[in-house]
Amino acid sequence: MTMIRGGINVSMNNSVIENIENPHELERLFRKDPKAFKKSFSQAWAQNPDSQVLSIWYERLHFKETTTTKKPFLLQKDFLFMGILAILSGISTRTIFHFVEQQAIAPINLAFGILPFIAAYFVYKNRPKKNVLYTLLVLFLISGFYLNMLPLNYKDSIILAYLHLPIFLWGLTGLAFTGNDYSNGSTRLAYLKFNLEFGILYASMAISGMLLAALTMQLFSFLGLNIEDFYFRNIILFGAAGLAVVATYLVSNNLKLAKNITPYLAKIFSPLVLATLFVYLITVIGVGKNPFLDRNFLISFNGILLGVLIVTIFSITESDTDEEKNISDYINFALIVLALIINSVALSAIVFRLSSYGITPNRLAVLGLNILIWANLIWIMLSYLRFLQNKTGPFAIQNAITKYLPVYGLWAAFVTFAFPFIFR
Repeated sequence: MTMIRGGINVSMNNSVIENIENPHELERLFRKDPKAFKKSFSQAWAQNPDSQVLSIWYERLHFKETTTTKKPFLLQKDFLFMGILAILSGISTRTIFHFVEQQAIAPINLAFGILPFIAAYFVYKNRPKKNVLYTLLVLFLISGFYLNMLPLNYKDSIILAYLHLPIFLWGLTGLAFTGNDYSNGSTRLAYLKFNLEFGILYASMAISGMLLAALTMQLFSFLGLNIEDFYFRNIILFGAAGLAVVATYLVSNNLKLAKNITPYLAKIFSPLVLATLFVYLITVIGVGKNPFLDRNFLISFNGILLGVLIVTIFSITESDTDEEKNISDYINFALIVLALIINSVALSAIVFRLSSYGITPNRLAVLGLNILIWANLIWIMLSYLRFLQNKTGPFAIQNAITKYLPVYGLWAAFVTFAFPFIFR
């Protein structure tokens, strides 16, 4: 075995020396077996100390950052600030949950235990101008005050306000993320990517947390103690909120786990969603389901539309920005066309129900959302079509997504703040 390893090293060593003038082959050898390459390189370097190519490789293999007196990881300002925010988020969420249990406030208030603290971390990182900072502060305060001035009931207009408020707060968090570059398309695109990476990382950590919680409760049950209620109120709630701030910190600091996996998820799920959706639409036609008359089916139809829109957007944001087209682009285009077909049918069904049964808060909210999505899909489809025809680059497609994002936030704000008064 030693002889075999020695023979491999000698062979690699000879290959390094033989390909000193062939950078491409040196790169191939390095990628093939980095450890063997490094061992053989030291010998080749000793024999050829004047080689310019090997000197570059020497710096690459032995490069070290300039030594600076960095504080230990646990004492870094970013980490300490994140820890404080995570603790405050957990305490706030637990306190809000107490008042929710007393039926003094609406459950949607739990969003204020998480999103403002994530926004605070972005503000700390980005240092936005005073006008952006004051806008964030005022809108968060107004949202919290307004929400708790609404009647604590479950009328349609109030429920719609509850459902749309988190979308509006998500938009405010995006403003904190983009900071002074809120009008920059690439910064908005980075926020969309952040959401996908955050979701993957948070889900991974949450699953680990659930396994720990199940194990803990099972261990205490062996002692005859039922701690489920206490554990949920004081540990799980606190941890779930604090974990959101921790995940924000990790993703913002370029954690490679989430960043490396998201492009592959986009490429895997796009064709799966396309195939599933195609089969589903054929089945719908076959069984004769009618969204014009079946309200529940219309709701599910809109749910599918939102799901496809989200998958398509994230698939586009994770695609490469080079000019070369590939199969993923044609899959994305097909997804957009199918989503537009679904949207058109749903929009027609909603207009039919409005003309037949009259205006209600739910119908008007769904109509507005479908019109917004329809317009956005048209813009994305036309941009993609021009890209596939080599008339524009991929940035035109991303612009069709990022420039439209504020429209969804404004609609969410309108439904949240206006509907309870319009349909009072």
